[in-house]
Amino acid sequence: MSTINVIPTFDNFTDFYTQAVEPLKKANVAHIRLDGKLKGKTRNVFAYFMYKDKKWRVDADTYIDRLKLAYEAAQQSEEPFVIKATRNDKGESLHIKGQPVRNDKFNVYRVG
Repeated sequence: MSTINVIPTFDNFTDFYTQAVEPLKKANVAHIRLDGKLKGKTRNVFAYFMYKDKKWRVDADTYIDRLKLAYEAAQQSEEPFVIKATRNDKGESLHIKGQPVRNDKFNVYRVG
């Protein structure tokens, strides 16, 4: 019998960071990314959170230090993110305000 893994959804980014990312980092100090790998792409979803009445997915290849930057920005502002169209214009992605968009290692996309 296989185990069904339910991907958690959080009410906001702050809850996501404090309840999912901080415990992961504390348990796995050496991890650079959420999936524990050093490089490569993944289609795996780590978690979801709500922002501006939209559901956003956090890919498992997102860098933990980028999430910490976003968390610190969220503590300073109600709107720590910029919403931009994806490269193919078929969706939207979040970017941390004031951070370079190119190679940002912050893989957060709108669901639906």
